[in-house]
Amino acid sequence: MSVTGTSNEYQRVVSGMRPTGPLHLGHYHGVLKNWIKLQYEYECFFFVADWHALTTHYEDPIDIESNVWETFIDWLACGLNPGSCKLFIQSRVPEHAELHLLFSMITPLGWLERVPTYKDQQEKLKGRDLATYGFLGYPLLQSADVLAYKAGFVPVGEDQVSHLELTREVARRFNHLYGKEQGFEEKALAAVTKMGKKNAKIYLDSLKQYQETGNVEALERGQALISSQGNLSLGDRERLYGYLEGSGKIILPEPYPLLTQHSKMPGLDGQKMSKSYGNTIAIREEPENIDKKIRVMPTDPARVRRNDPGNPEKCPVWSFHKVYSSENVQDWVVKGCTTAGIGCIECKKCVSDAIIENLKPIQERALEYKNNMRLVKEIVREGCEAARDIAEETLEEVREVMGLVHRDR
Repeated sequence: MSVTGTSNEYQRVVSGMRPTGPLHLGHYHGVLKNWIKLQYEYECFFFVADWHALTTHYEDPIDIESNVWETFIDWLACGLNPGSCKLFIQSRVPEHAELHLLFSMITPLGWLERVPTYKDQQEKLKGRDLATYGFLGYPLLQSADVLAYKAGFVPVGEDQVSHLELTREVARRFNHLYGKEQGFEEKALAAVTKMGKKNAKIYLDSLKQYQETGNVEALERGQALISSQGNLSLGDRERLYGYLEGSGKIILPEPYPLLTQHSKMPGLDGQKMSKSYGNTIAIREEPENIDKKIRVMPTDPARVRRNDPGNPEKCPVWSFHKVYSSENVQDWVVKGCTTAGIGCIECKKCVSDAIIENLKPIQERALEYKNNMRLVKEIVREGCEAARDIAEETLEEVREVMGLVHRDR
């Protein structure tokens, strides 16, 4: 996938999940299946966001510890491969918190107050006291989570795009404030000469076309050229990107969204599957519980009696068939429902059996990991170390440009 403005060195994906309880089918289909695919296409860092869990569950933090490890078990059982991605705990990388603090110095309060989910979540979680700085500032901590790794992409659902836009604005403001290094233009032009005479001409022509006429194709051409130069240092690349765009050095690149294809898994009541709605099936749900939950699901209101025909599109159970049943079974359901040839109990039993069968290998792997917590913790320890190495590099650069490197003389 190619996205304008994201160079090869930023082909890194970062995403996280809060440890607020057992993972369910919505997490699996809406997030994890996408992560599993991405881990083989990008350099991926996935973290359990324990600090974010405290934004809404600070009054009862005891469960967070156990939920952290249960989350990793689910991730590994579903198919995240520690050989292809890094798994870590947010609070084990304190650079997230420092970067959040530094961002809070430059971020206008209004930017946080206008994030759509801020008021939306307050409305949905009326039973919790969310009038805290932590809750107001959690989108900014999300920005730190991403920008600490100079991520090029963030996999998100549609409801999270606004958070990512805030991250892009923060990166843009940071670069504007601190990217004007002393002698920037001279250093950028020196970097141009390192590209060779032919490439330097193409770069300068692209710069002129973009800055004078706003030609986006010229911008893309210039960015692609910079990306292809293997002899340039990262610092020179960042200067050339910034010089091309008419700004300063790009210290923190703006990440782009990778929209999750199936971001909304229906719940047992037809709404989005969410723990807040109490309409979930957990990834490690016991088979008998799955059968019971499906059995009491609401169906098409038109089917009052067994011999009343129905419409699958008006029945929440049909949404599960579209995910778990084969085309032959789906054809059988459509024909049987619309002609009253089958009853709702038959229809539900078919889909609950399919869900149970689909989850069986995942649950078996989860049990193996649960019985080998030493392995799980070693995987996470290595992931935390790898994540911190990168975050430390970013923080060193951020401290430098913000005047926070105090050297002893």
